[in-house]
Amino acid sequence: MSDESRIDPPVSDQAMLKLTNVESAYGPIKAIRGVSLAVRRGEIATILGSNGAGKTTILKTISGIIDPIKGSVEFKGEPITGMDPARIVTRGLSHVPEGREVFPLLSVMDNLRMGAYTRRDRDGVARDVEAVFAYFPILKERANQEAGLLSGGQQQMLAISRALMAKPDVMLLDEPSLGLSPKLTREIFEIVVRINRERGTTLLVVEQNALMALNVADYGYVLENGRIVMEDTTANLREKEDIKEFYLGMKEQGVRGERRWKKKKNWR
Repeated sequence: MSDESRIDPPVSDQAMLKLTNVESAYGPIKAIRGVSLAVRRGEIATILGSNGAGKTTILKTISGIIDPIKGSVEFKGEPITGMDPARIVTRGLSHVPEGREVFPLLSVMDNLRMGAYTRRDRDGVARDVEAVFAYFPILKERANQEAGLLSGGQQQMLAISRALMAKPDVMLLDEPSLGLSPKLTREIFEIVVRINRERGTTLLVVEQNALMALNVADYGYVLENGRIVMEDTTANLREKEDIKEFYLGMKEQGVRGERRWKKKKNWR
């Protein structure tokens, strides 16, 4: 997705989501350490990092699946640290987990209805069903099919649509391109950008496809071994040598023409 085709988002200075010095662990093992970040209203933010860096743990901590052992999480200016995940959803935050996690024995339509279980506005729910079908027409064709029989890409479309049915102000996306072809990855991210632009939904995206994430997001964080080691606008991150080398595969040539693949990261 080229910069020329992008329209600047209506981003405000208000932080919709804020983490301050957050630490979370699995038993005795700390997964994230002293993580602080903020996502502004109307923004697409991304977290880059290798496998095991702690990206998924950050999202699980935000959505209440994991209770942090230290620090605070705020959503729309109110503390949600350790709050029950169901209450967090009702406040306007949806989480699309890694691996999609659709209900495989339920139909596509019933999966969408599950996403709207906190809502009581039937007319609004019906309108949003049509809206997600407009984003992903294949889901309308498969509305009565069991979700477990969909392809991986279609399940990812369904997982995003199910999250949208809760009418969130903020949506967390965990590895939306996982296991998808380059073509499907582009299609998914094009829709992600449309959701942000057309619905005003604020997004925090965890993604290993660094090039795609940096092209669609407005602001980015780099996570290494559970710590934020760099943050900046994505336009600036794309120009940083460490990002080019370690995330975009644009390694410099040494004096002998050898790639410096063992170079130590010196984040700056």
